[in-house]
Amino acid sequence: MRCFWLFLSICWLSISSVWSQEPAFKLPTWIERAVFYQIYPQSFQDTDGDGIGDIQGIIRRLDYIRSIGCNTLWLNPCFDSAFKDAGYDVIDFYRVAPRYGTNEDLRRLFVEAHRRGMRVVLDLVAGHSSDQSPWFKYSQQKEQNAYTDRYIWTNDSTLKPEKFVSGSFERNGTYRKNYFDCQPALNYGYGEPNPDAPWEQPITAPGPMATRRELKHIIDYWMQMGCDGFRVDMAGSLVKNDPDLKGTTALWHDIRIHFQTLYPDGILLAEWSNPQKALQVGFMMDFIIHFGRTGYRELMFNEVGTYRRDTCFFDTQGVGSPELYIDNLAACLKAAGTKGHLCIPTGNHDFQRIRCGRRDNLAEVHAALAFFLTQPGVPCIYYGDEIGMRFIDGLPNKEGSLLSKGNRAGSRTPMQWDDSVGAGFSTAPLSHFYLPIDSLADRPSVEQQEKESRSTLNVVRQLLRLRQTYPALACRGDIEFFQNAENAYPLVYERRQGGQRLLICINPSGKRVETNRLVSSPIRSVSPIFVGDENKKQHIRCRGKRLALQVPALSIGIYLIQ
Repeated sequence: MRCFWLFLSICWLSISSVWSQEPAFKLPTWIERAVFYQIYPQSFQDTDGDGIGDIQGIIRRLDYIRSIGCNTLWLNPCFDSAFKDAGYDVIDFYRVAPRYGTNEDLRRLFVEAHRRGMRVVLDLVAGHSSDQSPWFKYSQQKEQNAYTDRYIWTNDSTLKPEKFVSGSFERNGTYRKNYFDCQPALNYGYGEPNPDAPWEQPITAPGPMATRRELKHIIDYWMQMGCDGFRVDMAGSLVKNDPDLKGTTALWHDIRIHFQTLYPDGILLAEWSNPQKALQVGFMMDFIIHFGRTGYRELMFNEVGTYRRDTCFFDTQGVGSPELYIDNLAACLKAAGTKGHLCIPTGNHDFQRIRCGRRDNLAEVHAALAFFLTQPGVPCIYYGDEIGMRFIDGLPNKEGSLLSKGNRAGSRTPMQWDDSVGAGFSTAPLSHFYLPIDSLADRPSVEQQEKESRSTLNVVRQLLRLRQTYPALACRGDIEFFQNAENAYPLVYERRQGGQRLLICINPSGKRVETNRLVSSPIRSVSPIFVGDENKKQHIRCRGKRLALQVPALSIGIYLIQ
């Protein structure tokens, strides 16, 4: 039997070697104009008074989201779940969680979004289920059944390799988890199975192939209902022990061919934080976030939050460096070419918000937002960042929010719609999310910021309008940084496309800076098209390829280059 699986594995790898030569995948053109808005459903808008956000609440707020300048929604998992990890422990992949509504509610969301020219992307937890899933319960049974090999089980309960979990099961074995114990890994096989570990099946074994077919069925079910695509959780982790990614490439090329044949306008996005790998295996876009050495942490993470650092670049102390981010971005853009896209989000549900710790003043928040919304790639705003919602430290663990590094609950608090307690919810979210009453003091709200022309909300709207107006700021526009080895501040870079050139100068430090920068092409003059604060105007003198900068603390300038 082992020889048979080895033979199939060799055949499959021969096929995958052809696929690894990058099939002629096409990208839906609308991605280049997409502006994502990430919604954490349980915290967004409650319409039935139970203190938990719901799909009807998202529908109610579609016009608001569109008014920001966003045209694509990404919803964190909304499927039936035990909520031991905030929905990333799915019980039923074909059913909306009752706390959010019904499948028909989600269908209506698709319809209402499309009617407004918007799209909806769902979060697909492809790598594991809840331990309360019927699939997993069937797999625990002693007798062989269709789900016996849908998960990864040892053949002896006394064997407990790393990341395996023991328990009281009918079958004699322990199971492989993905993250928490409540998240048993679905079996997509092993790229390099260990002959001494018979539970490490090749990707061509019946169990892994059945799991792959089920994944296609899940995708088909929601796409045929009206979904526009998926962001795939832990996208690079499905095939285990796959150092050269041959098995992972075979898996995702197969999924991509199936997906794009049936849904040519749909999108598949990876949570990987490594576009060089994610785009190579078949995804259309990847997020540059805090995983690995991307420079995101060094830019944004300070002394408070889920992940903490002593220094970062976007800090008034002015002692950080953007170099790691700049180098990584260049490598990612080169790898992406025209075969895929990058996305550098303002934040997400897994780490601290922009407004965090001592970065708590609007000028600091606006500087960071100006940076994110003038980078290449597809913009993505995490709900609440457009009004400068704070990361709230010190909250209790809620629905699996606590990690060994820190607590994610502070980035998952209720959206602040108005100035009443509960901010658009009933008072129930105060108990559901453990949001202390005193933390609501001096909070931003949509209601308040709609009235202020220079509010964070309206600054974000203005920045997104600039992206639509100036081709140089578009998704595919080029970027070149002009940094000074002696002083990293301010951050100076040029965006260009089709002959149009824009200069961006952002000083997130609390110090006035006078410095010179050399650029690659001569500049005759610069005309401001966006100024962060009229009282903090930057002074830029041009002489050929040399710029002389006089930059106030916490200042932003975007200029059209002549």
